[in-house]
Amino acid sequence: MASTEQKAKKPSRIQLRNRSKILEAALDVFSTHGYRGSTLDQIAVAAGLSKPNILYYFEGKEEIFVTLLGSLVDKWVEPLRQIDPDGDPLEEIRGYVARKVHMSRDMERESRLFANEILQGAPRIGEHLSGDLSALFNRTTDILTTWMDEGKIARVDPEHLIYSIWATTQHYADFRPQIDMLSGDGKIDSAGAFLDQLYVKLLTP
Repeated sequence: MASTEQKAKKPSRIQLRNRSKILEAALDVFSTHGYRGSTLDQIAVAAGLSKPNILYYFEGKEEIFVTLLGSLVDKWVEPLRQIDPDGDPLEEIRGYVARKVHMSRDMERESRLFANEILQGAPRIGEHLSGDLSALFNRTTDILTTWMDEGKIARVDPEHLIYSIWATTQHYADFRPQIDMLSGDGKIDSAGAFLDQLYVKLLTP
């Protein structure tokens, strides 16, 4: 178990590299097997480090998982933060959808990790959902409602609009094997154009 003294010291370059290797390996393991199906031994093998070495940097599996989730939530909500209330409404929404599609293409493992945690009732990420994400979600629905009140976009339920964007974009990451089986590898490359057309038609006043 990592001691308080070890954690207080400024990490060396090797320590930073090893910590990064552990988190990268854990992302592979957790996104494949889920939290309950993953073990420290699997993470150690994937990282190319011994189990005692893993425990030098982290107190256990849960700390590794929570660390990954914490960094993931920050990345996941960043596209919402980028919505500019003073920008052109349709362009802001189109940009948000495009960013979410890119994340599904480039962050497939992270999306599966997040989805698995939510499906289990969010036992390790509930604080983030009820805190930062909740506040940002409310801010975004307020922005959308203001645009609707001003007649800049069509009136729809703003919360369902956000949920639908999450569902349609993250589907390409969470159900990638099904999409590849049915449509062939690379179908996500045309997802952005389709979703852009879908939401422009839905939201144009």
